Amino acid sequence: MPLLLASTSRYRRELLERLRLPFHIARPEVDEAALPGESVAALAARLARAKAGAIARQQPEAWVIGSDQAAELDGQPLGKPGQRDAAIAQLAAMSGREVHFHTAVCLARDEQALEALDTTTVRFRTLTPEEIERYVDAEQPFDCAGSFKAEGLGIALFDAIESKDPTALVGLPLIALARMLREAGFELP
Repeated sequence: MPLLLASTSRYRRELLERLRLPFHIARPEVDEAALPGESVAALAARLARAKAGAIARQQPEAWVIGSDQAAELDGQPLGKPGQRDAAIAQLAAMSGREVHFHTAVCLARDEQALEALDTTTVRFRTLTPEEIERYVDAEQPFDCAGSFKAEGLGIALFDAIESKDPTALVGLPLIALARMLREAGFELP
């Protein structure tokens, strides 16, 4: 069965490679703006569905994986910083606080869709401005929601991570996805 990842994220590609299934990449064209009154978790779930659905309509014979992650601080979404000053500001705002990362995944084919949502809570330790700048300059996490890479040096920024699936924080909840792939008929251990 053809398998497509509806994402150009290198992080999601690297995670999916762990499952050792052949897959191809497809770029979904989806408006990622939040809807009025939409919760951060609902935003992540809707975008994962929209990404999978956009490619599944173009490739009806394939199973398509869509995924999205939205970070939440005080009920407000945190996007990807894009550049140094925004990353520093995000990390300063999160210093000493809890941030929730909602990572949704959708496996779709034709009219079928399997979905899951993981919420990971990250407790940041209190960070000094110098620590934040050193981290941002070392890892340049400008394409990461929350301005860090937990799989790299970013792990040093935390007091704790609470999650059912450690891969969700990186961008693709593999435990849930593996379950969905088995349900769809893919052979996994």
